[in-house]
Order: sequence, then structure tokens, then C-alpha cells
Amino acid sequence: MISRRHLLAAGALAATGAPAFAADNRPIRLVVPYPPGGPLDTVARALAERVKDSLGLVVIENKPGAGGNLGADIVAKSAPDGHTIVMGAVATHAINPWLFARLPYDPVRDFTPITLVAQVPNVLVMNAETAARLKIATLADFLAYARRNPGKLNYGSGGNGSAGHLAGEMLKSLAHIYTVHIPYGGAAPAQLALLGGQVDFNIDNLAAASANIRNGKLKALAVTTARRASAMPELPTAIEAGLPGFDISTWFGLFGPANLPRETTLRLNKAFTDALATPELKSRMATLMIEPAPSTPEQFAAFVKTELAKYQKVVKLSGAKVD
Repeated sequence: MISRRHLLAAGALAATGAPAFAADNRPIRLVVPYPPGGPLDTVARALAERVKDSLGLVVIENKPGAGGNLGADIVAKSAPDGHTIVMGAVATHAINPWLFARLPYDPVRDFTPITLVAQVPNVLVMNAETAARLKIATLADFLAYARRNPGKLNYGSGGNGSAGHLAGEMLKSLAHIYTVHIPYGGAAPAQLALLGGQVDFNIDNLAAASANIRNGKLKALAVTTARRASAMPELPTAIEAGLPGFDISTWFGLFGPANLPRETTLRLNKAFTDALATPELKSRMATLMIEPAPSTPEQFAAFVKTELAKYQKVVKLSGAKVD
């Protein structure tokens, strides 16, 4: 039986030409495939608040597990009606497809890209005392020392296959150096090991490293993105500092399930990209050292394919695998 609610919804759709989900008063589920409290979750919540006037209620659902795969898979298998979307990330859509032996979704075929949301610059940092002792003040100094002393430098990461590990392996490949990887049980223990001098350098996200860069405990040599970070514009990029092709960052963006109607995709894109352009959200993201990066659906789709190809090579280089 067709309910009065459905008839009203159909009438509203016919009158306005709006996508079907706009005429439906169900909230939008924005799945965050990680625990509450991290930068991605914080930005998702800020976005949900900013789009409520244009999209209605957006409810954040944290669904952590399997490196983000659990939450991404929930959305991949959802109805393409605009009511369930995911804040995917470099892990779920570019790294995990090569890292996990069995992935429950296809990162391209099973999703509709909506917009890239943000990029988080990473930074190559050394223990400041180690850098001073080895007379390393720049990335050029670092590379020269590493080439003269293969295997003498080591670096920490949050674990095999983590973003820091893969960035380190990409650095080694592009720079033609050999350094020793020491995996830890998460980013925080890896940072403590760097501060304590148990490892010589890390490639960490700028937000996590910034306080210790400013207090002099860490020596920042370069950011790993193609552009300088607005939070610390004095830091050169690795490319500027003598390492062509080294462009690696943490990113996240919004996806719907495959076959999301075009008009629904565009409406979601407009609401979220408009929100990312507001001074309030820009300011909030700046405090987290996150760079807003709104895009069209087509730009985001092309970006994801480029990142997938990049990480296929990097994961293979690293030898990391998750069964």
C-alpha cells in the first residue's frame, strides 16, 4: 500500500525537481569507519552541523574495524538513495585494496565519489638531538648522510602497512637510500620512540608532530605534499628540497554507494563543498592543521584512481600484507 507520506514525497519531488532523498525526511547516515575523536571524525561532525540547513539531519555513525574496511563495506552494500554515505580515506580507498588479501568491496566499482574533503600534510621529522649530532639541518643533509651510511638510520611507524611505513618505503625508493623500518603498535608509540631517541626519524602527520617541532624536540626537514602546508609555510616540500616525485599525504573524502543518481550526487557535492568554503569550517580545520580540498565528483574519482595506482607500487615495495 502506498502511504500518504510517499504520495507527499512524490508530489514534492515532481514540484521541485529535487532528488528523491531531499523529499524524504529520513536523516542521512554519514559512516565514519574509524573510532570517535580523530581528525577525520572531528571534520565529519563539523560538516554534519554545517549542512543541516541544506540536507537536513546528518547522523554520524562510527563503524571502526579492519583498518576502515568494515565501515566502507557497510556503505558499499547500502541502497544508492543518498541516505547512506561514508567518509572514506587514503586507507580505505587506496592502501587497503593492496594491503589486505581479501577486501569485501571494490574501491572504485562499489562507490560513487562525491567530493574530496581534506588533505593532511605529512612531515619528515628527526629527533632533534640526533639531527644535531649528525649535523643534519636540511633534507639534502639527511639524504647525503643516508647515502654515505646505508642502514645506519632507522625510522618508526605505527605498524607494517601503516601510512608512516609506506611513506618511509616510498622515500627509500625515490631517494635510493636504505634505512631500517621499526614498526610499533600505533602512531603514538612510534612518536614516543622518536622523542626518546630509539628511532632517528618518522614520517608523521603535521598535526601530530607540530607541538614537538615548535618546542624544539623534533627537527622538521620537509613536508611530503606537493604544496607547502599553510600551517607551517616555512617548511619546504620534499620536492623543493631535492626529492622529485615525493608527494604523499593523508586524505579523506565522501563516497556514496555505486549507482548513486547523478542529481543526488551533485546535490550532496554542492552542500558539502559549500560547507567546506565557510570561514567557520576553514578555521576549525586550520586548528587541526587540515587543508580543505573540495572537488567535483569527477575530480575526486580521477584522484582516487591515481592514488590507487601510486599505492599499488608502494605497498608492493613495502612487502606489507594483511591476511
